[in-house]
Amino acid sequence: MADVSDKLAYFQAITGLEDPNLCTEILQAHNWDLELAISSFTSTSSSTTDPSPADTAYHFPQTTDSQPQPPPPPGLAWKLIKLPVTVISGSLGLVSGAIGLGLWAAGGVLSYSLGMIGLGSSSSSSSSSSSAPLVSVSAAASEVINFVAEFEREYGAVGTMPNFVGEGFMDALQRSRNSFRLLFVYLHSPDHPDTPLFCERTLCSEAVTAFVNENFVAWGGSIRASEGFKMSNSLKASRFPFCAVVMAATNQRIALLQQVEGPQSPEEMLVILQRVLEESSPVLVAARLDAEERQNNMRLREEQDAAYRAALEVDQARERQRREEEERLAREAAEAERKCKEEEEARERAAQEAAEKQAALAKLREEKAQVLGEEPEKGPDVTQVLVRFPNGERKGRRFNSTATIQSLYDYVDSLGCLETENYSLVSNFPRVVYGQEKLILSLKEAGLHPQASLFVEINS
Repeated sequence: MADVSDKLAYFQAITGLEDPNLCTEILQAHNWDLELAISSFTSTSSSTTDPSPADTAYHFPQTTDSQPQPPPPPGLAWKLIKLPVTVISGSLGLVSGAIGLGLWAAGGVLSYSLGMIGLGSSSSSSSSSSSAPLVSVSAAASEVINFVAEFEREYGAVGTMPNFVGEGFMDALQRSRNSFRLLFVYLHSPDHPDTPLFCERTLCSEAVTAFVNENFVAWGGSIRASEGFKMSNSLKASRFPFCAVVMAATNQRIALLQQVEGPQSPEEMLVILQRVLEESSPVLVAARLDAEERQNNMRLREEQDAAYRAALEVDQARERQRREEEERLAREAAEAERKCKEEEEARERAAQEAAEKQAALAKLREEKAQVLGEEPEKGPDVTQVLVRFPNGERKGRRFNSTATIQSLYDYVDSLGCLETENYSLVSNFPRVVYGQEKLILSLKEAGLHPQASLFVEINS
């Protein structure tokens, strides 16, 4: 940090001290060297208290042996611990508000929700601290990775030490929640005289290592680092070596089930961890069953939703088919109506044309009847003509002998007995066709006087 105010603010955030004058004095005593001041503050042998009220959330660890603590009461030591805001906000992979757990201690019923898994692997890192990570990690995860690498160099290797996860505390807590296991926490005080022996003989013993790796998610941090220091304050670590067993609770809190302070033998550590595990087993089983029930309910809802969507698609397909059928029938009805209308119009036109034709024929017959005039009385100059039609009907009339053959055609036309105008008048004996060339001849000139019998022959 570049200026004094930034260093002072950072020192206050790391140590939890609220008195700026006290923080200024500590930094001045270390020539404003932040790293040296924080290291000296966390490893001091004297008990330092915050000038804030006695019930403040931050208490600073003692690195020397203090008076023996009274034994814990029977059963799990359920305590709700408020996590530091900087631990929560600085962790990687925690989605705010996405995960809610019911208070495990109070009701024994876990309200579980799937969350995001952290980036760190479950096994400790075997690479050196100088090797660059393949992906970017948070400052908290970087601190833990450095601690795991340093611990491995000092006390063991993979398989001979707890499998500390290489991620921040909140991500490790989330990992334990997702796997329905408790979180084993180890806070490492490198300067404490009991630390080496405890790590070598107890924490890295074959029995303790195997039991922790099998039944817990293990997280460790150095109190020299920011997150480890904050967790020691939050868990109120007063003696070292310090271990704790915690589980997630609600509202950014953890349930402190057991804390182990001071040196312990492997046998004593196993007894404590086995007791915690046995007494927590009903809660973990309830949590797992609750999660499975939620997953089953979720899967059932998804299946129901899928079935509903499938039924909806079938209904929609039927509705589309029904609409298409209605549209087809409507089109066919409209087409039939159009054709019927066209046919009706055609019939009306045909009837009108026929009526007009009939009217024209009637008018023509009337005109030809008028041209013929009145039928003359019998006399020497009157010719009797008999006309036979193709249907066997016979019609007769008297004509003046001076009337022309055209008068005979006009007479036949005036009768209206034929539906065609293409015909000829023919005599049988001898057969004579009175066609166009003879229309101007008189009946007497044509040899039809004083009487004649003609028949109508339809021309093909």
